Amino acid sequence: MDLTTVLLRQLRPRPLVVAGPGATRSRLAVERALRAWGWAPAATPAGADLLVVCKPVGPVMAAVAERLWRQVPNPRARVDVGGEPDTVAAALRAAHARLRDAAGQRADALERRHAPVQLDGQGHGQPDGHGQPDGHGHAHGGPGQDHGMGHGMGHGMGHGMGHEMGHGMGVVAGLPTARRAADRDGLMLDRLHVPLGPVLPDWPGGLVLRASLQGDVVQEAEVEVLDLAGAEHARSGGEGEVAFWDEPWLRALAGAPVTAGDAARRRAAAQLDSLGRLLGVAGWADAALAARRLRDDLLAGEAAAGVAGRFERLARRLRRSRTLRWLTRGLGILPPRDAAADGIGGPVLRAGGDWDVTSRWLRWLDEVGASLEVLGGAAADRRLDPGDETDGPRGPLAPGGPPSAALLRALPGLVVGAELSAARLIVASLDPDPDELAGAHAASVAHG
Repeated sequence: MDLTTVLLRQLRPRPLVVAGPGATRSRLAVERALRAWGWAPAATPAGADLLVVCKPVGPVMAAVAERLWRQVPNPRARVDVGGEPDTVAAALRAAHARLRDAAGQRADALERRHAPVQLDGQGHGQPDGHGQPDGHGHAHGGPGQDHGMGHGMGHGMGHGMGHEMGHGMGVVAGLPTARRAADRDGLMLDRLHVPLGPVLPDWPGGLVLRASLQGDVVQEAEVEVLDLAGAEHARSGGEGEVAFWDEPWLRALAGAPVTAGDAARRRAAAQLDSLGRLLGVAGWADAALAARRLRDDLLAGEAAAGVAGRFERLARRLRRSRTLRWLTRGLGILPPRDAAADGIGGPVLRAGGDWDVTSRWLRWLDEVGASLEVLGGAAADRRLDPGDETDGPRGPLAPGGPPSAALLRALPGLVVGAELSAARLIVASLDPDPDELAGAHAASVAHG
């Protein structure tokens, strides 16, 4: 047995997880398996050895995954997984076995070494076959269309991946350069266009936030969600519901019997998922892990009594944290009048307080506690009334559009004037759900 074989057998995978719109069920199954096995996720392709692509995946996110895969160093393995826990676990174990296969890794490294490389005219070297079609006749991956990776955020705020864009920037040796523009004080300073997403730790899958920066302050911003057509892939491929978190309310609106307990369980799990993202962005890893454990236990069907005590301990810890309040106070202020004008409802509209990031995560704690009370009480067996109870985890599921569409309308204005690290906290405090947008896209296509 040679040294390479010995080292590979001792290797603990560092997975990089790719999840686009419609893949929440798969993402949750993957996260639960990784946590159970102690596989710490990687933040960048360079730090990964296992690429996990959560299905369903549309053509644009598939091209993103291909670009990321080319950046993962050897030894490496890739696996595409669906949403069933048993299937996910088996697929991840098979990928781990490939990662430990010394002969296979040598063959992959040799193949990569001799793969032809083409230049794209901007000095970017790409393996042959770069530029995947998006299903509409457009190729993705060229300059200005690189939706592959997000931007690094630095210590304690989540670390991303390099991403080149062509929005008004010069290019020198394949690298973007800054252009000058007037700042808020009228001074001419360098302005750099930086995209965040669509693949970042603790980030809504498929979301791209394009920010114009002067220093580390956001001057302009716009948002886009990639691959909304992934909804059709989800439905036609049998990969589960498109809007996973909204599923009980959507079933009730369709006339299916849904109990108040079912809705309360899903709402609490959704808001714990959002809370885990925000705590992860804030750099509080153990608190984020505690929130995700509670989320997974609720989704696994654990009784409210088994979750409530642990949640109350976490909630007290968060409420008493001066550091978390200091980090999130005064960011992303959204008064109720402005929220209502954008069509926002749900926890963001009900936040109260200073209407900032702090107010929103405090509201999540209040609503999770209330949902657990419903789940553990006599009202849990009551049938959900689709005429009066359409308020999902992010707001009313009404004909006016999915709640996340309203959150995205407000997002650019909230991050302008914020530092780049604060912008990530603002995004996490809204936590728009790309699955909702994918479901709305599928419905609009179906109805012409």
